[in-house]
Amino acid sequence: MNSMQLYKTKSGVVILHNGKHHLRKENWDKLINRNDLYNTLLGEMESLQPVSGLPAMIESEILAPIGTQEVWAAGVTYFRSREARMEESKSSGAATFYDMVYEAARPELFFKAIAQRVVGHKGQVNIRKDSTWNVPEPELTLFINSEGTIQGYTIGNDMSSRSIEGENPLYLPQAKTFEGCAALGPCLYVTEDPISPDTTILMKIQRGKTILYSDSVQINRMKRAHTELTSYLFRECEFPYGCFLMTGTCLVPPNDFTLQIHDTIMIEIDGIGTLSNTVGIKQ
Repeated sequence: MNSMQLYKTKSGVVILHNGKHHLRKENWDKLINRNDLYNTLLGEMESLQPVSGLPAMIESEILAPIGTQEVWAAGVTYFRSREARMEESKSSGAATFYDMVYEAARPELFFKAIAQRVVGHKGQVNIRKDSTWNVPEPELTLFINSEGTIQGYTIGNDMSSRSIEGENPLYLPQAKTFEGCAALGPCLYVTEDPISPDTTILMKIQRGKTILYSDSVQINRMKRAHTELTSYLFRECEFPYGCFLMTGTCLVPPNDFTLQIHDTIMIEIDGIGTLSNTVGIKQ
């Protein structure tokens, strides 16, 4: 697949294409909010010379690949997610809602975060102090431009307070939105064609030197198409510089697992790389 990786750094945007690194100093929002982003950038790079030393700059200066965009999320797009949501909400009597939305024509879409609450690769994601059951949710995340077309992909971590959402589904905003509630990165993966349905998501959770959880899934197990989710999101909303849409998860740790401070979450997606974050709490 023809592709490139865009890394947002403190010193500019590094574009990795065919093993060569190029530096652009344009505004991130304007740079990525294009139609046919892959071919547009490919044409513009013809006048750019590769720059040495950029891999080290990425390592030391990397930022989350987001500017002023909002982050939204889709829920219950995989069967395993449906099961997990039903399990956590049994006591509240709300389990049937998740079963219904999995089968419904309209998907579940919810606002996740503004850029302020998003961290990048090697940043700290938070768990809520008032939640007893906290998990990461690894998700392929779409970048959709202002005209509503998918232009790229990144890795998303939709941090979730399952005890809060399980108590009452109306508490979803509190379970999902808080400081450090989301991570994106390490780059924006820009492709000429849509990402392969055989793309694999792998998540590992490490505590100290012990891997507590490791599992993977291919995105072809999603019930809904990426274009379907996008069309619902853009029905009544406008996004001046585009938006990010997390597409749901199928990797759910067992019910007796909850994150602890200092845990490390590693999420890997073919072509995009690895998003690694440590777990903390808001000070």
